[in-house]
Formats: sequence, structure tokens, C-alpha cells
Amino acid sequence: MFDFSPLLELFPDDEEGRMLRSPGLRTGGRFYAFASGDDVIVKLPAARVAELIASGAGLPCSPRPGRPMREWVRVPARDCLPLVLEARAFLTRA
Repeated sequence: MFDFSPLLELFPDDEEGRMLRSPGLRTGGRFYAFASGDDVIVKLPAARVAELIASGAGLPCSPRPGRPMREWVRVPARDCLPLVLEARAFLTRA
């Protein structure tokens, strides 16, 4: 499972919480990332999610089979830090 604690040190106003029964990060009460197995799921604009899926860098986030969440993408934890930061930036300017 991904360790979010270094990000909490970087952004002390952010909080850890649970999303879909998994540990996650939120800012301003809104989640921008959560862990699932060996992957991290991040919230990004729908066009960016489609781009990551099309390039093979990410997979759709489908907590219910056949119903992907259009603004969430699943990426391997080893590749997630830049995308987690991008997701946080997306939420803080939205």
C-alpha cells in the first residue's frame, strides 16, 4: 500500500482519510488520491485521464464493473508521485 505520509509533510493542511474503504488524501475536504493494492488512483481532468489511459500509462478506475469514473485514473504506485501532485494542483485551482 502506498505511503502518503511524505505528502502530508509537504502539504500540512491536507488530510488523510478513507475513500472506497482505502487510504487517501484530501485537501479542502475533497479527495485527490487514494491507494488500492499496488496502485494509486488520482483525480484529474477527464481529458487527461483519457490521455493517460490511451497511452497505456494508466487504467480506468472502475469500482463498479463497467462503470469507470471519468475523472479518476489508476496508475502503478511506483509512477504516481508526479500524478498525485498534478491531481492536487487540479483540485486546488478548480
